[in-house]
Amino acid sequence: MAAPLAEPRDPPGHATAHAREVEAGPLRATLDVSVIVPVHSPVAEICDVVRALSAELERLGRSYEFLLVFDGVRGKAWSDALGLASAPGSRVRTIGLQQSFGDSVCLSAGFGQARGRVILTSPQYVQIDPHEVAAVLEALEAGADFVTPWRHPRIDPFINRIQSACFNWLMRRVVQMRFHDLNCTFRALRREVLEELVLYGDMYRFLPVIAYRQGFRVVEVKVRHLREWGGAGFFGAAVYARRALDILGMVFLAKFTLRPLRFFGAIGAMLIVPGGILAAIMIMQWLLGSAGLWGRPMFQIAFMAIILGVQIIGFGLVGEIIIFTQARHLREYRIERIYESRAVQQTAENGPETDGGTGPG
Repeated sequence: MAAPLAEPRDPPGHATAHAREVEAGPLRATLDVSVIVPVHSPVAEICDVVRALSAELERLGRSYEFLLVFDGVRGKAWSDALGLASAPGSRVRTIGLQQSFGDSVCLSAGFGQARGRVILTSPQYVQIDPHEVAAVLEALEAGADFVTPWRHPRIDPFINRIQSACFNWLMRRVVQMRFHDLNCTFRALRREVLEELVLYGDMYRFLPVIAYRQGFRVVEVKVRHLREWGGAGFFGAAVYARRALDILGMVFLAKFTLRPLRFFGAIGAMLIVPGGILAAIMIMQWLLGSAGLWGRPMFQIAFMAIILGVQIIGFGLVGEIIIFTQARHLREYRIERIYESRAVQQTAENGPETDGGTGPG
């Protein structure tokens, strides 16, 4: 469980920032916007982010706060954050995690302390033009629950743009949603979204997809791309392997969470059918006397494929049993509003009217 540091040491020359115990559960919404900034680098440009976004929120007349969540890092960024938090009239709060847990935990930790009706997430540097905050908030006011950006045009290196385009194209194909920039974490969402979603692992990257599947209104807005951290080129094989597993997990969560037998059944069938056909052919040859079964590796492979397919289908059946026993606690829809006549509403509030009689004697 992520926990704040017991006694972080303040940098010399700064007033001591007030530390307190973390309160359980999300706080009551009393502000317009809470800006959550996960910090993963000791040289993160915290002051630039706070200065740029606060100026735009001030211009828009919104009440706001900043939550800087340090993912197990310290250094200059930590000193800058404590300085911002200890300044008179500061709207900055700093959360320090004992070790690195990833963006999902940082977002959850920040949300647990957020007081805003709208949650705005930002990278640890000024990636998007701060003036785009107005367009993002306007989309929420127009009825969206979640606003995901589309950096257009992109200004990062060409090879990075190609890799990002391939990733987003593949995600659009497998989840049937037209998102163009799932890698950008400059997002805005109503706090109700995070209250109903569960974040873990690398699922922060697919948060727009998860929100859409839960019935929230997700809107994509083009934003002006200013800069990008990181180098250009290809990543290691382990990174691409993790991305492939993330996509596979996202496909399962998006389409088969409540129907596991369809997923495991399809895989099991792809093993049982060819294995069964191959085994049947060999058995027919054996019955006709044209060939024996002993010492034929293909028959053993076919038999193992059938066994493996049956076991995989069994996993799906176990999943279906779990879903059935927990069905009353599961919900894959979201009710936005209920429309009813005034008479029905009064009846629901006051109870059914009676004539006061005692009935026939």
